[in-house]
Amino acid sequence: MTVEGVTSARMAGEERRLQILSVAVSLFSERGFRGTTTKEIAQAAGVSEAMVFRHFATKEELYAAILDHKACASGKFEPAEMAADAIKRKDDRAVFESLALGALNHHEKDPEFQRLLLHSALEKHELAQMFFDEFVRRVYEFLGSYIRERQREGALIEIDPAIVVRSFIGMVMHHSLNNNLWDPKRRLLNISNESAAKHFTNILLNGITAKTTNS
Repeated sequence: MTVEGVTSARMAGEERRLQILSVAVSLFSERGFRGTTTKEIAQAAGVSEAMVFRHFATKEELYAAILDHKACASGKFEPAEMAADAIKRKDDRAVFESLALGALNHHEKDPEFQRLLLHSALEKHELAQMFFDEFVRRVYEFLGSYIRERQREGALIEIDPAIVVRSFIGMVMHHSLNNNLWDPKRRLLNISNESAAKHFTNILLNGITAKTTNS
């Protein structure tokens, strides 16, 4: 086989692998992991079940590939990179606002991934733990480290950074889940992602209590 032939075969193999991944993600997000078989994945992808196992020797390998694929499919969401400039400037508002907007935009483009993660969590599937270890834990460590630094500098009040991160992520993800899964018509709250990111950041940094002056 010529070099061109080898390259073509390799590209065809990669395309087939991505096709199987895409089909698997769609089926898992709709039916859950327990409700989807490799046979159904193969049928939906138009290949044999043996072909599925040729590309993914084990289920764990398939799940790991799915997580990696979905993390990159809609544009990789890397919080540390997204907020890098704001962190250098020590612009707290820009740090949280950029992260909120990035997360909201990311999930709006790919609500399928949210359904996939919900299924994995409800079914106590290993994909949930993989996502937690590879992404959630890193976000807590990265953002918590920034918060601790700003606390030492006196810019933020003393409170467990994990509580601050949980509060922030809670606002953002609840809003995202409402828009993508529970209230797609946005009957309860219809605002842009930019506006949501701005308001959530305001609440986090300033609270909602009116400031009073002593006369």
